[in-house]
Amino acid sequence: MVHPLDRRMFLQVFGGVALLAGGGGASFAQKGGQVARLIHAARGLEPISARIEFISHALLGTRYRANTLIGGPRQPEQFVVRDDAFDCVTYCEVVLAAALARDYGAFDLALRKIRYADGVVRWDRRNHYFAEWIRRAVENGIGQPVALPQAVTIEKTVRWSNLGRRRVSILGVPTDAALAHPDALASGDIIGFVSKRENLDFFHTGLVMRGPHGELNLRHAAQSRRRVVEEPMALFVVANGVRHVALLRPTEMSFDRA
Repeated sequence: MVHPLDRRMFLQVFGGVALLAGGGGASFAQKGGQVARLIHAARGLEPISARIEFISHALLGTRYRANTLIGGPRQPEQFVVRDDAFDCVTYCEVVLAAALARDYGAFDLALRKIRYADGVVRWDRRNHYFAEWIRRAVENGIGQPVALPQAVTIEKTVRWSNLGRRRVSILGVPTDAALAHPDALASGDIIGFVSKRENLDFFHTGLVMRGPHGELNLRHAAQSRRRVVEEPMALFVVANGVRHVALLRPTEMSFDRA
C-alpha cells in the first residue's frame, strides 16, 4: 500500500473529534477537527486515489453505526457530518469528500453534492438508493464507471420506506470477472455490492484497496465487525454470495468555497 501508517500514529497526530450536526447546515468543532487535519495532511498527495487511501486508512477502527443521518418524510432534514462513527455509505462519502477537497471550506460543498441531488439538503433529495448515488456522481463528474468486458446491465424495481417504487439501472460486473482481473481495479475505487433481493439495489459498499502484492482488499464500515476494517475482497464476496458489483473510479474536480 502507498501509506502503510500505523493507526496509533494517526490517533496521536490527528486525534478524534465527535460530530456536530445542525439543521440545514453543520460544521465540525475546531473548524473541522480530524477531517480538516486529514485534508491538510493529504493535500500534497497525487492522484486522488492516494488521498483516498491515506484518509480512509486514518479512519480504520472507527466504530460502525447505522442511521446516522437525520431527516424523514415528516422530519426536517439535517446536514450531518461526523468522523466518530459511520455506516458503509457515510464512510465512503466522508472519505471521498475529504479527498476531493483541498481545504475544509470545500469539504462541506463536496459532501452535500455527493449526498444530495444538486447539493440540496432535503430528505427527498438525499440519494437513498446507492444506484442513484452512483448515477449522480457520474453526472456531477465526481467519478466514472469501471466496466470490464463481462459487465451487464441490471434493471431492478426497488422500493424503500415512503419513496415509492423506482426503476434503477446498474452496470454490474460479475464478481468472478472482477477478482480474475485485479489490475483493472485501483485503490480508491468505490465498490457497491448488488443485492439479490428484488426490491433492493445494493446491500453494501466500500473502497477497493490494492495490497502490497496486487491483491484486492475491501476497506469498509462493517456492521458485523462494528467498525471500519480492511479484509480480502474474495473472502467478503464468498461469505456474502455476491454475484455482481458496481465500480466507480473517483475523478479529480474542484469545489469552490461557500
